[in-house]
Amino acid sequence: MEMKTVTLATVKEVVPLFNAYREFYNQPSDLEQAEQFLKERLQKEESIIFLAYLDAQPVGFVQLFPIFSSVAMKKAFLLNDLFVAEHARKQGVAMRLIEECYAYCKNEDARYITLETATDNKQAQKLYEKLGMKIDHEVFHYIKYW
Repeated sequence: MEMKTVTLATVKEVVPLFNAYREFYNQPSDLEQAEQFLKERLQKEESIIFLAYLDAQPVGFVQLFPIFSSVAMKKAFLLNDLFVAEHARKQGVAMRLIEECYAYCKNEDARYITLETATDNKQAQKLYEKLGMKIDHEVFHYIKYW
């Protein structure tokens, strides 16, 4: 398995996976808008995307968004998107993508990495816990949608 950081020059390689990820969450397919969204994030240095390859084919990606811990006065990261193509699942791709995030965050001297997942996504929860993540019972997560 090979891992690469997505750049503006290689963004097209992740677009089909990002589009499939959105479709998984019941969003309409839109390859053009998906590419534009990812390009903007990279141009503005608002995200870091790692892409996993099996047999030289892109099969999974993870996207981190930088955030900050004011208390620690350090950068932190939100692991916002993680997706592995169906044919490549159960081969350790998601685990390697998360490990790549951990290495990146440690190298950046980040305070923490955080993510959210659906309460019924038991498979993902098992993976996160296997990789050392814990549910934070000391804070509440509030959200307001528009």
